[in-house]
Amino acid sequence: MTTLPAVVTISGVAGVATGLGALPVFVRARVTHRIYDAALGLAAGLMVAASVFGLILPGMEEGTLGEVMVGLLLGGGALLGGNYAIPHLHAQYRAWLPEGGATSDDAASIGSPFASGPVELTNGPVELADGPDTGTAAAADTEREQRAAREVTFRKALLIGGAITLHNAPEGLAIGVAFASGLEEVALLLAVVIGLQNVPDGFAFAVPMADTGMSNLRVLWYTTLSGVVPQVVASAFGFSLVSLAAGLFPVASGFAAGAMLAVVFRELIPSSHGHGHADAATGAFLVGFVLLVVVDELVVV
Repeated sequence: MTTLPAVVTISGVAGVATGLGALPVFVRARVTHRIYDAALGLAAGLMVAASVFGLILPGMEEGTLGEVMVGLLLGGGALLGGNYAIPHLHAQYRAWLPEGGATSDDAASIGSPFASGPVELTNGPVELADGPDTGTAAAADTEREQRAAREVTFRKALLIGGAITLHNAPEGLAIGVAFASGLEEVALLLAVVIGLQNVPDGFAFAVPMADTGMSNLRVLWYTTLSGVVPQVVASAFGFSLVSLAAGLFPVASGFAAGAMLAVVFRELIPSSHGHGHADAATGAFLVGFVLLVVVDELVVV
């Protein structure tokens, strides 16, 4: 029987892989939309396959179809409900977008170039005045000071942390649930797959953060923490919950799978489309799905 410290260690190692996705920021090379979309597609393929082969099918073997499906709907509903209720900032390519009650000012404080939207001219073209418009300049200075005052570290940490938790917690939960049910091979497979998926996930998180002017080391540190903290906490919770309540694995596995699938269709797939590289994202999705199936077969053998 796997112990809780072992579960925490394994999920922590999978979470550390998130930091690998931040390494491209050290060379400050411009990341193309094609690469970004393909990375998200790869992560989506891995997560869908892991949900099916690592959680849904083992859950049906241990319990009934109804138990797993109820858990799946509850997990997906919990993720969507949390996404609606928890204010957070969702990282997209070179932008932070507010969700769940977060505002455009929150996104602007992180450095999103698209937070306020386009500026519209209402009364004809703007003409240059003979001298400087001190009133407008003073108003602009005041606005900048107010915006700077809103850049409170704690709030930004909560907004980013909310998105990270919503995204990464289901993965840690899946690892803990599998280990608690005695499915060590399935749990190790999930840990490997989630570690692989965390690399493009960290990449998606690090790119817009690096564009804020943050130092490379801080980007690497925060990106790594974004994977380690929620996954370790969720894996410990899932392990403890299933260990204490015998027979809970079918519902718990369905719950974790539903939450992961909701992440894929709510965040990864939409973020990987709309830039003109949907084919690259779709191809990477298929590669990720096949990769999981191959790894699954190797682990079983």
